[in-house]
Amino acid sequence: MYGQIKFLEGKIADKAAKISGVKAELAKVIVGQAAMVDGLLVGLFTGGHVLLEGLPGLAKTLTVKALSQVVALQFSRIQFTPDMLPADLVGTMIFNPKDGSFSPRKGPVFSNLVLADEINRAPAKVQSALLEVMQEKQVTLGSQSYALEEPFLVLATQNPIEQEGTYPLPEAQVDRFMMKLKVGYPTREEEREILNRVTGFREPLPLAKILEKEEILEIRGLIEQVYLDEKIKEYIVDLVFATREPQTVGLGSLSPLIEMGASPRASITLAIAAKALALFNGKGFVTPQEVKQVAPEVLRHRILASYEAEAESVSTDEMIGQILGKVKVP
Repeated sequence: MYGQIKFLEGKIADKAAKISGVKAELAKVIVGQAAMVDGLLVGLFTGGHVLLEGLPGLAKTLTVKALSQVVALQFSRIQFTPDMLPADLVGTMIFNPKDGSFSPRKGPVFSNLVLADEINRAPAKVQSALLEVMQEKQVTLGSQSYALEEPFLVLATQNPIEQEGTYPLPEAQVDRFMMKLKVGYPTREEEREILNRVTGFREPLPLAKILEKEEILEIRGLIEQVYLDEKIKEYIVDLVFATREPQTVGLGSLSPLIEMGASPRASITLAIAAKALALFNGKGFVTPQEVKQVAPEVLRHRILASYEAEAESVSTDEMIGQILGKVKVP
């Protein structure tokens, strides 16, 4: 096994260097937000869709646009609005009066990177249409189905649900997102750097193309080969089960605060995301550190807090922090 891991790490080294190059290119236009960039790259290289939550003006759209340039992918941005229809998203059939035939007019989801901006401003039927596309990776127009080209990735942004005019995503639909990233404010130093860039009359730095589509799919294959030890698998299962039965790890105080724990999809996603992080670090095996690093992003939208938790102002992130502190690390 040791020899296999070393052989894999030899193949990984070049790809890990290119991923570092992608991060360096993004840093030309994005100040800070390292956690958001890491999360987006995990989604890109594993095929998992990502939900970003944050207030306006925190570089969510800019980051996704820049990423599409650096990895040479077709980019599409869809602004979700309350009057939007599913056809605005997936497309429709257009009637040709000359010969009485119908021809497809494909919607903006026919792209590699789809930015669904403010997804929670659209009504449920539009949200459902997008989430169905995410799951099936194909669109049906009339009687014909059209497969979406790989890599296909939906990066959805949403406003905090306490804002007016939003339609919260149902728990079952949110679970289809691999990760939920919380985008926060920059630090004081980062904000000063943003000011320097904006007010310094500098020419925007051109972004170099680092990866082609074929290389992205190749990296996906390498991620699948990253070694996941039985002890790490057990650790992942322990973490997920602790969200359902917190009393089993000595966190009985969390039981009334959790209405519904994470689904088995969380275990699968946690393993895949940890493998991706290991590859980013040039390793052919997963350690508990990678699991702990991605656990909040993978679990936060899969734990349904009870009314009691809301009354006590206990967030899912705080619950996850307690679970990570209690579950025994191998």
